[in-house]
Amino acid sequence: AGLVSDVFDEKLIRTLRGELAVGHVRYSTTGSSNIKNTQPFYVRAKIGDIAIAHNGNLTNTVVLRQELEDKGALFQTTMDSELVAHLLAHSQKKDQKETIIWSLSKLEGAYSLVLMLNDMLIGARDTFGWRPLCLGKLDGAHILASETCVLDLIGAEYIRDIQPGEVVFIHKDKIESVAPFKKTSYAFCIFEYIYFARPDSSIFGHNVYLARKQLGRQLAREFPVKADLVMPIPDSGTYAALGFAEQASIPFEYGMIRNHYIGRTFIQPSQDVRDFQVKIKLNPLKEVLRNKKVAIIEDSIVRGTTSKMRVRALRQAGAKEVHMRVSCPPLKYPCFYGIDFPTKKELIASKHDIAWIRDFIGADSLEYLSLKGMLGSMPLSKEHFCTACFTGHYPVATSCRLHKEILE
Repeated sequence: AGLVSDVFDEKLIRTLRGELAVGHVRYSTTGSSNIKNTQPFYVRAKIGDIAIAHNGNLTNTVVLRQELEDKGALFQTTMDSELVAHLLAHSQKKDQKETIIWSLSKLEGAYSLVLMLNDMLIGARDTFGWRPLCLGKLDGAHILASETCVLDLIGAEYIRDIQPGEVVFIHKDKIESVAPFKKTSYAFCIFEYIYFARPDSSIFGHNVYLARKQLGRQLAREFPVKADLVMPIPDSGTYAALGFAEQASIPFEYGMIRNHYIGRTFIQPSQDVRDFQVKIKLNPLKEVLRNKKVAIIEDSIVRGTTSKMRVRALRQAGAKEVHMRVSCPPLKYPCFYGIDFPTKKELIASKHDIAWIRDFIGADSLEYLSLKGMLGSMPLSKEHFCTACFTGHYPVATSCRLHKEILE
């Protein structure tokens, strides 16, 4: 648990031998944040050695877990990802590839998976394509990664995206691709473009940085503001702010400087920890903000407490007016597919209108990008995306009673 650089130093890396590896930098959605739930999840079964790295959330977890426990399965974690290992172990198929396909056919919901089964590497993506997964190559070796920036950093060649519903089997220097599942409509996570993916990545075939700039441009068209400067909340709001400033012809400034040694605040486990980290994560520049009308660009507002603290900090630094613009619509519904949004009751926009939120955070004005404007800013047609966190229209119904209770 912790940062990769804290866990794997150069000395340890040199002790790792082999020609096949699976790694995962995971923040927990299903399952609590403890050492048992770290990934890759590794087990030894009759079928062989299995290592699993999973991006996404399954929606039939409760049903599958009950079925497997009735057959004698003993679960070691609270992760939905462990289900994959048990399905592989319980499969009656004799061929390894058929075992993989049968196991994946039992899953519902979102998964981009990288599996190691003995000396074979497997990549798989659900038919809706919620989470990204790409294929690269370096010095004759195949690479599977969630984002293309990984390939750039190590000097690897990007080959292509793994397609929704595709399973690839990599053994030695050979790769085999199959599409064994019935096709469904696509449901790419639009929040990957808004916030979650790195801006230097291309996901779903298009660059994240350019998509975020376009969101900012559309936001400026829909909700212009009289301001002396446009500033982002770094880093995820930076690129929308650039687009907003360019479209509005207002100077772009960094009114806050980010401490890059602090992680993402909405992921932190408690509100007290989040509040403290907000203070040390961003430091206002008084000389830039004093007596200025400021347009502040956010990528999203989840609970609202972080935005409230940021507006207060800007005013304390001397800002005359603070106008907030958000590069996506209000978040009203929890995500069951891999973004760790809380229950509906914790999402501020699920129970309050924009005027109430504006007053709560202390801004002079607050506006959100429209759903139509957001979808129109995307590099793909609107039919490709999941927008359930904004609309409540879920592409896959959950078979978990807990999810229904969360929605209520």
